[in-house]
Amino acid sequence: MKLYIKYMVSLRCKMVVQQELEKLKIRNAVVELGLVEILDDISPEQRNLLKKNLLKTGLELLDDKKSILIEKIKNAVIEMIHYCESLPKENFSDYISEKLGYDYTYLANTFSEVKGMTLQHFIIINKVEKVKELLLYDELNLTEISYKLNYSSVAHLSNQFKKITGLSPSFYKQLKQKRFRNLEDL
Repeated sequence: MKLYIKYMVSLRCKMVVQQELEKLKIRNAVVELGLVEILDDISPEQRNLLKKNLLKTGLELLDDKKSILIEKIKNAVIEMIHYCESLPKENFSDYISEKLGYDYTYLANTFSEVKGMTLQHFIIINKVEKVKELLLYDELNLTEISYKLNYSSVAHLSNQFKKITGLSPSFYKQLKQKRFRNLEDL
């Protein structure tokens, strides 16, 4: 039995779900981002309790097919950008389409209809979040970050970053460094 969970986007979320399953004595479950595959049958009571307990933690057990598909799309994007060592060399559209087994146009139209933003914009937002994270770690320069995230150039990365945040990547980095220096003065 597969259960799809909304807002499950981090390792911490996975741990919360695992704890809730243990509380309900649901064993033989494989927990992934946005998905729990339970190898044994669970009772309707266990499912309802799991649903209630997950809601208390900010997670939501999904029932309708469109919501499930949207979560699959979001999790594929998040996994691809935030958890893969390097981004796939193929187009994001090909990657997502292949991973989910649907035509990309169908996925993109469904995503836009439900979320009110394009799938491409969602990917860009996540890439910019990853850029922010990499800038904070200060291990890679902008050229290396651009290459790691498959941008065609540093200028392209900078333009997208500024469009989303209103700041240039270098100014964003300076703000973070200044903030850390101010915290050290306390």
